[in-house]
Amino acid sequence: MYNTLLFDIDDTLLDFQDAEEQALNKLFTEMGVPLDEEVKNAYKEMNRGFWREHEQGLLSRQELLNKRFSIFFEGFGKTVDGPATEERYRYYLNQGHTLIKDGLEVVQRLSQTKDLYVVTNGVSATQHQRLKQSGLAPYFKKFFISEEMGVHKPMKEYFDIVFDAIPHLDKKETVIIGDSLTSDIKGGQVAGIDTVWMNPQNKPAEVIQPTYQIRQLTDLYKILQEF
Repeated sequence: MYNTLLFDIDDTLLDFQDAEEQALNKLFTEMGVPLDEEVKNAYKEMNRGFWREHEQGLLSRQELLNKRFSIFFEGFGKTVDGPATEERYRYYLNQGHTLIKDGLEVVQRLSQTKDLYVVTNGVSATQHQRLKQSGLAPYFKKFFISEEMGVHKPMKEYFDIVFDAIPHLDKKETVIIGDSLTSDIKGGQVAGIDTVWMNPQNKPAEVIQPTYQIRQLTDLYKILQEF
């Protein structure tokens, strides 16, 4: 039986795609650059590449945040202050706290019998604000936010800190739930715990194989009741 549940936030409990979409629209309007589908997809692809480098330890969080917009807007002949532009984007992003379908209800129900914790690579101020505004915050015993810890998923050191901070933790009774194969699922495997991949589009897992897959949060009930 799983008694300790480690939840990722973005695109697991909160709709990061929606928050990102709104923030990018507002930022690009402010910068005077039209945001059509081609431009949006180009930014997202570049950004995903930066986050993959961060997960692999090739790029620090601060380097990522400081340079992504300055590099991207260079392609439009615009020289921008990277950190200042990031700050504007962060202001807009912090306002996005749309829940994934059934997110609040699932967390409320599970918190009655399980110990719930947040495990996220997100930016500290953003995650605290979004968790509070969405109504999720009260149902978690602790937030483990990589920016505050100095290490990130999927690093073993990240999970060592998490495990040390949770009283009487039993790895066999612990599971991580997240949407990212490379940070959540790989991180869980590195840490020696079971994993649940949030996979609403039913994508192939290929190299990194989770213990379980779900397409919606309510699928967790079946997994948690079977053991």
